Amino acid sequence: MEYLYYLANASLTLRVVEHLHTSHWLPVRFMTVIHQIDGWVVKVKLTHNLDSQQHGDFRAFLSELGIPYEPEIRVKMALWGLETGQSPVDVMHRYQVAVVSHGNPDRGEIEEFRKQFVHGLGYCPETLA
Repeated sequence: MEYLYYLANASLTLRVVEHLHTSHWLPVRFMTVIHQIDGWVVKVKLTHNLDSQQHGDFRAFLSELGIPYEPEIRVKMALWGLETGQSPVDVMHRYQVAVVSHGNPDRGEIEEFRKQFVHGLGYCPETLA
């Protein structure tokens, strides 16, 4: 079972990470975070299916933060590449996407990406707030 959502900014993405860390009933296999110019793509893949109540609760939580996402082919191929074991660096070069995190939900990787991106620009775009 997997969930693919588009979120507006880094703060919302970090809320998903926190939720995954505190919701021990969610059997997370991996979480992938991709930054795009106008937002964040977040994929959460679970090790097994949830019951209908849990599925509804998790989907409702994600829908409060963002919208279900149907990726363009480049992002779809990047997500597939990561899932099949390609390294994030190879995926970034091949598909020209910014892979922020892949694997265990990691707040630190997202915060470090935001910090370095803002430092390089000299200001904080809305998507990194």
